[in-house]
Amino acid sequence: MDERCETMGLRRERINCMMYRQLGTSDIEVSAVALGCWVFAGGRTWGEQSDSDSIRTVHAALDVGINFFDTAEGYGSGYSETILGRALEERRSKAVVATKVSESNAAEADVMAACDRSLQRLKTDYIDLYQLHWPSREVPLEETIGALERLQQQGKVRTYGVCNFGPKDLDELLSVGSIVSNQLPYNLLWRAIEVDIIPKCTEHNIGVLCYSPLAQALLTGKYRSADDVPSGRARTKHFSGDRPDARHGEGGREAETFAAIHELEAIAEAASVSMTDLAIQWLAHQPAVSSVLAGARRPSQIIANARSLGCPLPQDVLDRATAATEELKEAFGSNPDMWGSRFR
Repeated sequence: MDERCETMGLRRERINCMMYRQLGTSDIEVSAVALGCWVFAGGRTWGEQSDSDSIRTVHAALDVGINFFDTAEGYGSGYSETILGRALEERRSKAVVATKVSESNAAEADVMAACDRSLQRLKTDYIDLYQLHWPSREVPLEETIGALERLQQQGKVRTYGVCNFGPKDLDELLSVGSIVSNQLPYNLLWRAIEVDIIPKCTEHNIGVLCYSPLAQALLTGKYRSADDVPSGRARTKHFSGDRPDARHGEGGREAETFAAIHELEAIAEAASVSMTDLAIQWLAHQPAVSSVLAGARRPSQIIANARSLGCPLPQDVLDRATAATEELKEAFGSNPDMWGSRFR
């Protein structure tokens, strides 16, 4: 029998050490750690990725209690969806599947067609959470929300949400409809959404889904200095805008970022946990957060991510992590876009 306890709105099942939360106002319950499936697409962003490793990673996630899987039609032109569909073919009923329609398909007819393509790739007849990947600046939001509501009425979508919606976009959305979730970049080194977005999501019971929880491996301790970080992972505002592929044009905060990383390493070491454990637990205990989207290439990685919640850290450890990154939060301000200025 499961031994259960209530901790900050989380239901813990000790049979697998996973915690679960209600997704916004929906009746869907999601694991506090989700498997982000972008890496399954491989390609220039992620490099070579074995389909068999991806499928084994999905199965390992289910085995340790992760029920939430996030993908998008834009990940490898749908290839991530295809691999996830193959992996879940015999276990679909155990999974909560979230995917995304690209902003280029935000018109009503395009949303409907994109959903059908995603359903086909995912080998399913319904999507649990269908999300608009980015706000469209071309199609009225009311039209897109209307299409999502039609899909829900047709039974093709259980519920819907958005990604990368800043405070102004959220205000516009809330004037024409409602959503259950907003997927955003959020981690100990990037806390800009705390300024305006989390309070708004909390007020309207919108679940926050956190992507880039480990700041593209910065929060694993993998890199000792800014010079060690490869160009593909040095595009955020933590790094100089002179870096290859950077598009923010700002000076970066490399010294402050690595000072915070080294302080977090010391906090984790004193608590006898890994940096990953500290980063994921900290996120899981922030207001409005429904799930932490952690990518993984191999079963061992997703198992480690799931186990991060197995031994709850004392509140004073989480508070020290907050304090260690407060200066960095203040330096970055309230713009929640880590890469540029697409948010509003």
